Amino acid sequence: MKELSNIDNLIVLYEDNHIIAVNKRVGDIVQGDKTGDNPLSEIVKSFLKKKYNKLNNVFLGVVHRIDRPTSGVVIFAKTSKSLKRLNNMIKNSEIEKFYWAITKNKPEKRNDTLVHWLKKNPKNNKSTHFKKETENSKKAILHYKIIKELKNYYLLEVLLETGRHHQIRTQLSAVGCPIKGDLKYGYERSNKDGGICLHAKKISFSHPVTKKKILISAPLFEHDIWKEL
Repeated sequence: MKELSNIDNLIVLYEDNHIIAVNKRVGDIVQGDKTGDNPLSEIVKSFLKKKYNKLNNVFLGVVHRIDRPTSGVVIFAKTSKSLKRLNNMIKNSEIEKFYWAITKNKPEKRNDTLVHWLKKNPKNNKSTHFKKETENSKKAILHYKIIKELKNYYLLEVLLETGRHHQIRTQLSAVGCPIKGDLKYGYERSNKDGGICLHAKKISFSHPVTKKKILISAPLFEHDIWKEL
């Protein structure tokens, strides 16, 4: 049974006066949705309120999201100024996001750049890939390299150049390498924890206020195949 985050087991990776970064567990949702489940954003708010003995609500801005079945680093803004600046940085691709993904199939090349056009279908919450631009599609670019060969799997490091819906999941599936556990994009069976083997490993950016270079890395959770790493 997967262990979701709560105020007592929240894993804080970095915090200062302007931002806070946490290690999201599989199954957590970053922001509230139609499920009504308690989102990570509210858990972090409660954590800050308790830590600093705040009587009133604290400000917390959602900067970016990662999919519910994935894990890894997520940053939040603690001030409106940092939120605005981080949002602009996301928009201008000034934040580097590195992911680790485990696939059963070996990519054709050890490292490569994948370019597709993706179209989201809100009815089934799934993206479809195209080789050429089509109506309502968005260009998606990522760079990957194989960083480790396991007994029956391959560990890839992925650097996102764009941030599209289910981008890594869709693009790796498009080249015959669906992520382990990802039934939605072609893997044959699910993982025991209900998640997929996609982990937001590290994020690099210039601090929105101090301009200092920040690198935040999220340790792997000891579940399933990640133990082999």
